[in-house]
Amino acid sequence: MKVKIGKYPNWIGPYQIADALCFWVKPVKDETDIVPRKPDWVHNFGTWLAEDRNGNDSWLTKLCNWIHSHNKRQIYVRIDKYDTWSMDATLALIALPMLKQLQATKHGAPNVDDEDVPTPLQSTAPGARDRCENEWDIDDNHFHRWDWVIGEMIFAFECKTNDDWDEQFWTGEYGDFKIIPTGKTFHNPITNKMEDTYTTEMTGNRECDWAGREVMQDRITNGFRLFGKYYEALWD
Repeated sequence: MKVKIGKYPNWIGPYQIADALCFWVKPVKDETDIVPRKPDWVHNFGTWLAEDRNGNDSWLTKLCNWIHSHNKRQIYVRIDKYDTWSMDATLALIALPMLKQLQATKHGAPNVDDEDVPTPLQSTAPGARDRCENEWDIDDNHFHRWDWVIGEMIFAFECKTNDDWDEQFWTGEYGDFKIIPTGKTFHNPITNKMEDTYTTEMTGNRECDWAGREVMQDRITNGFRLFGKYYEALWD
């Protein structure tokens, strides 16, 4: 596999050009601004560049639109045959680091159904909506639910990329196959002779906590279910 996906192309228009030309102008902030911005006359300068005297797109706006239409995001994907031998494992190698980066840099959270999270994180948990004044207000667990869901996705993909995730449930030592004669014979039609038969026996004491392993497997499966359900919410 070889994948190369470039960044999204930046839009550069008359307002961005006006802002760049006025690089020397210091941002100002008043009581209505969340972040400082340049004075209104800089924006008005951008409007003058963007529109003609009739309010239509200026030649500069048309030029910027033409340039942007030809500035495509670079995407190259080559899939080799071995990438699909274990496609689930191959995709996990890509999805896992992306999920971890999203977890570290996300700025918001989608709506997560109560049925997908533990009871203490649900919107109906005691005290979750104490500060909500309207039905559409988000409860105090809103962001915690998304944090939990992403964490479960990461857990599932971490296990998928680790071939030994279930080793913790095994105890004892591997043994050897012991070949034991049965004392019986059979007619081999290929050699046309009577030959001895054998059975095998494992000499080790290897045992597995199948109940514990099943609990963890259920968690992994649920993590992949959440990944599918909230796939379209995986953006920042």
